[in-house]
Amino acid sequence: MARYIYEYDNWPEFTWNDKKISVILGKVRHLQGKIFGQMGALGFSIKEETILSTLTLDVLKSSEIEGEFLNHEQVRSSIARRLGLDYAGVVHVDRNVEGVVEMMLDATQRYYKPVDQERIFGWHAALFPTGWSGMHRIATGCYRDGEMQVVSGPMGKEKIHFQAPSAKVVKKEMDDFLDWLNNKTDIDGVIKAAIAHFWFIIIHPFDDGNGRIARAISDMLLARSEESPQRFYSLSSQILIEKKKYYEILQKEQHSSGEITDWLEWFLNCLFHALENTEETLQRVLKKADFWDKHKETILNSRQRLILNKLFDGFDGKLKSSKWAKITKCSADTALRDIKDLIEKGILKQEESGGRSTNYELTEEWRMH
Repeated sequence: MARYIYEYDNWPEFTWNDKKISVILGKVRHLQGKIFGQMGALGFSIKEETILSTLTLDVLKSSEIEGEFLNHEQVRSSIARRLGLDYAGVVHVDRNVEGVVEMMLDATQRYYKPVDQERIFGWHAALFPTGWSGMHRIATGCYRDGEMQVVSGPMGKEKIHFQAPSAKVVKKEMDDFLDWLNNKTDIDGVIKAAIAHFWFIIIHPFDDGNGRIARAISDMLLARSEESPQRFYSLSSQILIEKKKYYEILQKEQHSSGEITDWLEWFLNCLFHALENTEETLQRVLKKADFWDKHKETILNSRQRLILNKLFDGFDGKLKSSKWAKITKCSADTALRDIKDLIEKGILKQEESGGRSTNYELTEEWRMH
């Protein structure tokens, strides 16, 4: 059986081929700067809107990587409230959503603060407010005290993908990791985010939630590398897209003798794609701002405003009059009147596809292409 990376004498001294990663690191740094420049030129409310959309996406996608689907509205509402942003539509937010949001915002908004054991225990406890993970009771707000294997397959035929370091050494491993995290400064911030992610996953210090906390640590270090709490891109949503490769590369590198060039290369490329996708999100936010600017004199009721904002924020599924009635809590007749009014104003149109039920969408001018 191949040895695990932490079983080598030189653990945790990581090495990599600088030449191989310097090109992609340069591209990441350039695009980071470019996007921050574009954001700096935006108006205050558009900037707020972008940050809200990005953080919402990050929380949703980081949970989705683990197969957990959170409610978009709840996440958005919780973040808006905590950041003191004006956001219409205050919804009831589940405790587990509040917890994930709390961790994410603590990591990114207070990125400059050192991470000690207490802070990381706080994140873990926030992720599992009830002390349960699905059907399993887990120890929260403390390191695991049992052995940890990542396995798949039916009982009796399990395949072990990874065996984490013994519970006996977790505290010492984490002390070393946190010391490096807080005090190692002679390394590029983006590279540090990549190493921290990998190192934390290898230690696997908790019963559950290790992936989400590793991604929060990456986000925190990326915020440090930019010296800004403003998040304009989501690494987690890109990891979700490349999830298969993410697990493959982690699995391969866990057996390396400390040489992690392949992991760094993958991480930097993933980050580069995340930055590229941000330019797309930015287009959506600008379109929304442009729409409200052009329609500041247009008479619209609160129901219409609510649905239009949802359409610009990335509405799930098709817009039907029944959905309109449900979301705005009005009668079917009122919903239809609202929709017809928007069609007359040239804002909505019927979808071409036809079919039994009628769907509506934004007119050509306002749609994202």
